[in-house]
Amino acid sequence: MAEPILEMRGIKKSFHGVRALSNVNLSVQPGEIHAIVGENGAGKSTLMKVLSGVYPDGDFEGQIKFSGQDCHFKGIADSEHKGIIIIHQELALVPLLSIAENIFLGNEQATGGIINWTTSFVKTQALLKKVGLKESPNALITNLGVGKQQLIEIAKALSKEVKLLILDEPTASLNETDSDALMELLLELKRQGITCILISHKLNEISKVADSITVLRDGATVASLDCTSGKISEDTVIRHMVGREMADRYPKRRPDIGGKVFEVKNWKVHHEVHPERVVIKGVDLHVKRGEIVGIAGLMGAGRTELAMSIFGKTYGRDISGEVFLHGKKVDTSTVQKAINNRIAYVTEDRKGYGLVLDETIAWNTTLANLNAVSTNAVIDEGREFNVAEDYRRKLNIRSPDVFARTVNLSGGNQQKVVLAKWLFSDPEVLILDEPTRGIDVGAKYEIYTIIAQLAAEGKCVLMISSEMPELLGMCDRICVLNEGKFVAEFTAAEATQEKIMRSIVTSGVN
Repeated sequence: MAEPILEMRGIKKSFHGVRALSNVNLSVQPGEIHAIVGENGAGKSTLMKVLSGVYPDGDFEGQIKFSGQDCHFKGIADSEHKGIIIIHQELALVPLLSIAENIFLGNEQATGGIINWTTSFVKTQALLKKVGLKESPNALITNLGVGKQQLIEIAKALSKEVKLLILDEPTASLNETDSDALMELLLELKRQGITCILISHKLNEISKVADSITVLRDGATVASLDCTSGKISEDTVIRHMVGREMADRYPKRRPDIGGKVFEVKNWKVHHEVHPERVVIKGVDLHVKRGEIVGIAGLMGAGRTELAMSIFGKTYGRDISGEVFLHGKKVDTSTVQKAINNRIAYVTEDRKGYGLVLDETIAWNTTLANLNAVSTNAVIDEGREFNVAEDYRRKLNIRSPDVFARTVNLSGGNQQKVVLAKWLFSDPEVLILDEPTRGIDVGAKYEIYTIIAQLAAEGKCVLMISSEMPELLGMCDRICVLNEGKFVAEFTAAEATQEKIMRSIVTSGVN
């Protein structure tokens, strides 16, 4: 076996006395795709920040060797100089700059302080060809989908003569088609001799491309698995990740579905930037008491646009249609009116729209229902503490206390805080948009259990997800949205992935 291109030995890292990495060992062979998996909070991102110089030498214990040399990175520039490039889950592109400007941002093709745009343009064209894009180098990032933006991040890495490419949850925001295209690109980079580290919660993707897998749990390496000698089952990986068997991915339910509670009729929404485009085309939708209704569809089908437009018209313009609760028409034209009518919306972007990251768990938990913890517009901190502590225990939010800042929580625990915020508003209808995006298997199960309990209590749950197994495992009924219209509906007993996809590709909505 060849000498490893990367070795990390005995890596230890603490934050304010709390051990994040206790004894991590990682060995990566040249030219392989090496997956790193683990539950949220296992230490995956912390380890990569150690490797890439975000946490500089001296800020952690242990040894890093790259290409046979001891490394002491003082910052990201040092690791990039060695050819180690990391692409974070939150893409670092500037929306209103062009592709070429983004690719060479900080690495401008300049002589004497003057940028050579011809050189930049030609090099960008070559890089785009490598990642399979046909866009003009002058195209603005803001006009491109998330899948193409992810490929541009990889093109930017290639421009820096990358030797080790680290991708942190690269498909978390991608649909199935874009995810497959990205996995194919990783295999092509492997054929070109580029080594990749892939962090992902999507075990089916890992099984397609990974040559080896390192499993982290509670800040330590618990398993190193060789995929080249035989397929590693998902159950084996999960057992290492969570330290227990998970025979059932979804909680067992006995649905007790009542009468129709929530209904949307003839809902029509125009694009908020291009008003001539109709993104939701007169749809009808209903949810019964205690029912979990899933909305399936490809990215761009209009799922989030539908949810946000219903919840306070937070997306779109020229919105028309009617919303009913218990047969009575209600006004949801503002967020406060939607909340007052006991409708809640858990956004797909918990960091951007769901939480105030620099604030505490307590602050975030009560944010949607401040009247319940205040007197004469003054917040009662004792009541706020009691409410937050109650939800911390109920939802098993792992933190030292409710005064911890949400930015320091793992993704799964951040999602629980978002749920706590909306549960405290006492909703009757809960719209969940990608409720488990970027969350590991163990934390997913906890979120699923919370959703199942809400349905058992008689809540109406509308669940949007890009993961079809999730919809099939949780929902009583699945509605398929394509190009702004519902094109099919299946009961839990009828639904299969094949039927859902067939309804999408054969619908031909105009």
